Amino acid sequence: MKLHAISAALCALAAAAAPLCTQAASPDFVSAMPAKVWNTLSGDAPIVIGHRGASGYRPEHTLEGYALAIAQGANYIEPDLVMTKDGELIARHEPLLARVDLNSDGSIKMVGGAPVLNRTDSSTNVWQPAKYADRLTVKTVDGVKTAGWFAEDFTAAEIRNDIRAQERLRDLRLGNNAYNNQFVIPTLQEVINLAKAKTLETGRVIGIYPETKHPSYFKNFTDANGLQRMEDKLIATLHANYGNDHNAPVFIQSFEVHNLEYINGKTDIKIIQLLNGSGNPFDDGRSYAELASAAGLDSIKTYADGVGSNTNLMISLVGGKLGAPTQLIANAHQRGLAVHGWTFRAENVFLPNEFDSSADPAAYGDLTGQIKAFVDLGMDGLFTDQPDLGVAAVAALSAVPEPQTYALMLGGLVGVLSLARRQKRAS
Repeated sequence: MKLHAISAALCALAAAAAPLCTQAASPDFVSAMPAKVWNTLSGDAPIVIGHRGASGYRPEHTLEGYALAIAQGANYIEPDLVMTKDGELIARHEPLLARVDLNSDGSIKMVGGAPVLNRTDSSTNVWQPAKYADRLTVKTVDGVKTAGWFAEDFTAAEIRNDIRAQERLRDLRLGNNAYNNQFVIPTLQEVINLAKAKTLETGRVIGIYPETKHPSYFKNFTDANGLQRMEDKLIATLHANYGNDHNAPVFIQSFEVHNLEYINGKTDIKIIQLLNGSGNPFDDGRSYAELASAAGLDSIKTYADGVGSNTNLMISLVGGKLGAPTQLIANAHQRGLAVHGWTFRAENVFLPNEFDSSADPAAYGDLTGQIKAFVDLGMDGLFTDQPDLGVAAVAALSAVPEPQTYALMLGGLVGVLSLARRQKRAS
């Protein structure tokens, strides 16, 4: 654009802004201020995803936790999906309903004649009823020997009648233990029903963000037992509720690759490739770091609509603090891929060190500060255990300049251009 055209445009803006300086306190003025311009792929504010519900405040993957996430303003709720013995999809973080520790030789660790409960990966009370003691077993999941009570060894009816949720991080989120043994383990359909009911109740579209957990493991299970494949069951359920619609308020996610390619051939619903901070997908020889590269993203865009990235792939940690940003978000956006980051948790133990509030691992630190670092890069959405804080952070970051600042900024720009014009005439 020619210099005089730029100057004219800015002069016009300044003329419009001048009377606004006297209207700074006017509510009408504030409401008329331009909305925040986001550097997300869509240009909209980042979405907030209730990670396993509002898992900072209620036991994860419960209808009560999902409902609280919605009440706190989450745009989406996330059910991780595993299968029961009779092929029902239920919401659990792992096939294990409760996990026990192993000895170095792979045997179950026992103390006082009882198995030692894993304190960070047991999300139900299945370890307590004597009637299910004989279902404790050792299995290999994705090449890793693991022990506990597995969802696929229980019918949906047994889980509904006898099993209740417990706080998984029972030694960190002590307050959540007050809700132990109260909430049922929901099915996928019940999560969908909740999202739809809350959409009508609130007038906000509440989406769901299901994850297929260990799909290769469960394909072996369904093949061996003559059951419908996990992905087919998921697609059929989603199509029955939302249609085969790319615009449905649904994202399907997985850490594996080939099951997402399979899903892509069956549905138009949006797909997200999850990227861990280390390792590789169980069903693919490439590392997650390779998948996060430009070449990896070229591959992902052939079957997915975005990536769900570990925060370390967007900004690396150096000495426990945020380091230099990577090109992941920029490269993904260049390929039309959204980027949703995980997981944003308020407790100090999970935050980069510069956002800690104290040495207390359970105390809340500056979650907003961490979120801002990633939103500034253009992150399109965030998974958080505390949806209220995630929503508040996005709202805080959406603030536009104060009215006085806005007018002064325009006036300053016009001044610079006027000086340039005078210098041009003088030459």
